[in-house]
Amino acid sequence: MNKQEVLRVLSEVGAVIIDSHIVYTSGKHGTAYVNKDAVYPHTKKTSDLCRAIAELFVDDGVDVVIGPAIGGVILSQWTAHHLSEITGREVLSVYSEKQKMEVGFSSTGEFIIKRGYDKLISNKRILVVEDVLTTGNSVKGVIEATRAIHGDVVGLGILVNRGGITPKDVDVPKLISLVNLELNTYSEANCPLCAQGVPINIEVGHGKEYLERKKAFKDKFVSG
Repeated sequence: MNKQEVLRVLSEVGAVIIDSHIVYTSGKHGTAYVNKDAVYPHTKKTSDLCRAIAELFVDDGVDVVIGPAIGGVILSQWTAHHLSEITGREVLSVYSEKQKMEVGFSSTGEFIIKRGYDKLISNKRILVVEDVLTTGNSVKGVIEATRAIHGDVVGLGILVNRGGITPKDVDVPKLISLVNLELNTYSEANCPLCAQGVPINIEVGHGKEYLERKKAFKDKFVSG
């Protein structure tokens, strides 16, 4: 699948939204959004996308595919399935999960590999997969957890790289994404969409919470 075919599939299921007014997790605003969860109910399309990832790593001798829970579990399964079909040998699928830890009044966490998967990863060639790459923090956690139990990370396969992340950023020898999507973002104070009065999308992203906070602040200010 080429980039245009991938974008077509993502658009068909509503996974890529453009020409909207989105509020991101960071609090910044922008015009586009990647709704990765819209892909997974469509098993044939998910399978096709994962086969495209698998084909990019056929020559890397992958023994095990791993992804971060939750979405990465599905990608890991399908990618390993297609690598097994293409190479004619069994490629295993596992996943890494986040272990929450309380630090002061907040919680943080790191990715760990348990459920006996550590024995399947040790001294094997590992492909890490992820749906959307923004900051790279999640996959870095998975990569570090994999290397901590002596897994040899040979590459990172991504559906959409929307953060401009490079192999050096996440310390992998090979990073390939099906689509590189550049999303322009703006601070609230400098958002041209706000200036033009474009309604905020409350269906995806954090637009609903943003509007609720803004209304609560306004109500407090007026009542005060």
